[in-house]
Amino acid sequence: MMLALSLALTSYGAQPSTFPASATPASPDAIANWRDKRFGMFIHWGPVSLTGKEIGWSRGKETPIEKYDNLYKEFNPVKFNADEWVAIAKAAGMRYIVLTTKHHDGFCLWDTKLTDYNIMNTPFKRDVVKELAEACRKQDIAFGAYYSTCDWHHPDFPLTSPGGEVRREKSDIGSYNKYLLGQIEELITKYGPLITIWNDVPQEFKGRGVPTINLVRKLQPDILINNRTGDGGDYDTPEQKIGGFQIDRPWETCMTICKQWAWKPDDKMKSLQECLHTLIRTNGGDGNLLFNVGPMPGGEIEARQVERLKEMGAWLVKNGESLYGTRGGPWKPAANFVSTRKGDKVYLHLLGETKGTVTLPALPVAIKSAKLIHGTAIVHNTKDGRLSLEIPNNTWDGIDTIVEITLAGPAMDIQPLDP
Repeated sequence: MMLALSLALTSYGAQPSTFPASATPASPDAIANWRDKRFGMFIHWGPVSLTGKEIGWSRGKETPIEKYDNLYKEFNPVKFNADEWVAIAKAAGMRYIVLTTKHHDGFCLWDTKLTDYNIMNTPFKRDVVKELAEACRKQDIAFGAYYSTCDWHHPDFPLTSPGGEVRREKSDIGSYNKYLLGQIEELITKYGPLITIWNDVPQEFKGRGVPTINLVRKLQPDILINNRTGDGGDYDTPEQKIGGFQIDRPWETCMTICKQWAWKPDDKMKSLQECLHTLIRTNGGDGNLLFNVGPMPGGEIEARQVERLKEMGAWLVKNGESLYGTRGGPWKPAANFVSTRKGDKVYLHLLGETKGTVTLPALPVAIKSAKLIHGTAIVHNTKDGRLSLEIPNNTWDGIDTIVEITLAGPAMDIQPLDP
C-alpha cells in the first residue's frame, strides 16, 4: 500500500497526534460510532493487479511508467461483484469497508469528472465506487474512501515516480490542491454518507490539510478523517504494526492479510492465530483494525483469503462480544494478554497458556463474578493488591482464553493499570 518498507513509518504513517486548532474535529458521537465497529476491511485494487506488483510504488520501479500508466486500457475485471465483496467482509465480522478510490498512481475507481484517468475509460466501464457504496448500504455496513494525498501521475503534483522521489521541472501545487478538494467533494456528495476519508502520504501537503479537514466536515458533519492530511486529523494510523496502548486519542492499525497491499500471486498469508491475535491485541490497545485484502485482476478476492476471513468471522460469532463496542484496558497490553471493557464488564484475553495461577494487579472495583466467556466459573481472589485467577487446565483455548469479569461499577472508570 502506502509506505514502501524501506521508508520509515514516521515519515507518513505517524502524523502529528494533535488536532489542528483551526480545523473542526469530529463529534464524540461520530468517533464512538467508528470506534465501536473495531474491525474493518481495507481494499487495495486497480489496474496494477494485472502485474501482481505493489500499487503505486511499482510505478517507475518494477514497471516502467509508460507501461504502468497504460494498464487501465487492459483492465476488465468482469468477475467483480460488489455484493460478494461486502458479503465476505460481513462473514469476517467486519463492520466497515475502506476502498482505495485513488492511490498514488492517480487512477480513479469512480466516474470522476475531473480526470479521464478513471475506471469509465477502461474496457470495464463500470463505476466501482458507486457499486460498492450501494452494496454496503444494502448490507448495512459502513463505507469509507481511501484517497491518496499525493499523486505521482498528475502533472500538477510536484513529485513523481518512482516512489515520489523525483521532482518535476514544472508543477502547480495550488492547482493540484483544488483538484484534490474537488475529488474529495465528489466522493462524499456522490457516494456518501461515508464513515471516513482516509488520506495517505501527504508529500508537499504540510499546511494544506486543514482545508481538507474542514471541507469533509462541511459536506458531512459526522464523517471522520485520518491523520495523513498533512496537518493531522481525527485518528492515528500505525501501519503494518499494532499500535501502543492509547485511550486518549482514536487510532487504527492498518495491516495486510498477506505481505503486499495489492494482489500478488502466492503471497504469504497470515495464519488464523496471527490474524486473530492482531485484531485482539489492537482492540486491547484501544484501536481499530483495518485489515487489507488485494483482489485479483478479474475482480475476485482470492479463495484462500476468503476462507481465512470466514474463519475469523466464525470466531467472532462466538467471541465478538468481548471486542465489539469495547475500549482497551483496564490492564495495559502485555506479552501474553490484553484486556477490553464495556459497561460493567472486563474481558481478559489470555493469548498463551499459563502454568498455574494467573496473577494480575488488583482492580480497584469489587468483582461480582468471573467466568470463561462461555460459562465456566473461575475461582478468583484479591489480596495484597493482586488478583489471582484459577483457569482449569482443560479449558485453555489455543487462540484466546477469555475471562469475563463482572464488576460492581463501571469498567471505564478504572484508570489504566500497568501489568
